[in-house]
Amino acid sequence: MIERQIVASNVKELAIQEYITKSLKNLGQSHIKLQKTPLGEKIIIYASRPGLIVGRKGQNIKKLTEDLKANFKLENPQIEINEVTAPDLDAQIVAERIASSLEKFGTQRFKGIGHRVMGDVMNAGALGVEILITGKIPSSRARRWRFWQGYLKKCGDIAIVGVRKAYTSAQLKTGSVGIQVRIMPPDIKLPDYVKIAEEPSEIIEEMKEDIKKKAEKKDKATEKKKETKPKKENKAAKKKEEPAEKPAEKAAEKPKDKPAEDKPATEPDTESSADTEDFGEEEKKKAEEAPAEEPAPEEPVEKTAEKPE
Repeated sequence: MIERQIVASNVKELAIQEYITKSLKNLGQSHIKLQKTPLGEKIIIYASRPGLIVGRKGQNIKKLTEDLKANFKLENPQIEINEVTAPDLDAQIVAERIASSLEKFGTQRFKGIGHRVMGDVMNAGALGVEILITGKIPSSRARRWRFWQGYLKKCGDIAIVGVRKAYTSAQLKTGSVGIQVRIMPPDIKLPDYVKIAEEPSEIIEEMKEDIKKKAEKKDKATEKKKETKPKKENKAAKKKEEPAEKPAEKAAEKPKDKPAEDKPATEPDTESSADTEDFGEEEKKKAEEAPAEEPAPEEPVEKTAEKPE
C-alpha cells in the first residue's frame, strides 16, 4: 500500500510539472519543485523572466492556481516564483530560446541561431555545450545538425548526474523539429581532476627572506671591493707621480726663493753698502798709485851708498 501511494504521488507531481511547463511555454521557465506543507502544497517555479509569469496584477498566477485546483484537486496551492541567476547555463531555458527563435525566423537562419546560442553559453563560463537539431531543416529531407564547443562528458556517472540536459520541440511549417541541449556547468567536480597541494606559505616566506639577506650581503661585499680597488689604484698612482714632480718643483723654487731671501737683508743696510763701495774704490786707487812712487826713491839711495866704499 505504501509503495502504491508513493508511486501515485510521484505521478501526480509529474503531471503537475508537465501542465505548468505547457501553460508557461516561451516565458523562460526552467524547472519546478513541489513541497508539501501543513497549509497545503507549495509550488516553486524557477524562471528567467518572473515578471511575464506573474502577469499584469497577478492575473496569470490567479488563473494557474484555479486550474490546478480544478484539474488536480489541490486544496490550497501556493505558487512561489524564483529568478534564475545564470539563464545561459540552464539547459531548459536555452532549448526554449532556440525553439522560439526557430518558430519566429524559420529554417533558413537555423545555423546563425545555433552558433549565437552556443557562444552565449560558452561566454557564461560553461566547460562545454552541445546542441542537436533534428528535423526537416533546411530541406524537405530530415537531417540532424550538431553544434558543439568545449569539453563535454558522454559516459560515466558525470554524464548522468553532472551534465544538464533538456529536450523540447518547435512546430514549423515543414513539421516538428526536435531540440536537444547538453551543458557542462563550470562548478562540476570531475573525478579525474587532480589538485597539487602547495607547501606552507610561512616556510616559503622564510626561505625567500634568507635568500634576500644573502643576496644583500653579497651586494655589499662586492660594493666594498669596488670601493677599495680605486683607492689602492689612486695611492699607487700618487706614489709614482710624487718623485717625478719633486725635482721639477725644486728647480722651479730655487731661483724664486734666493732673491726673496736677499732682498730683506739688503734693504735695511742701503747706506752701509754704499760706504763699502766707496771705500773699495779708494783702496784701488791707492794701490795703483803706490808702486809707481816707491821704486823711484829707493834706487838712487842704493847707488849713493856704494860709491863711497
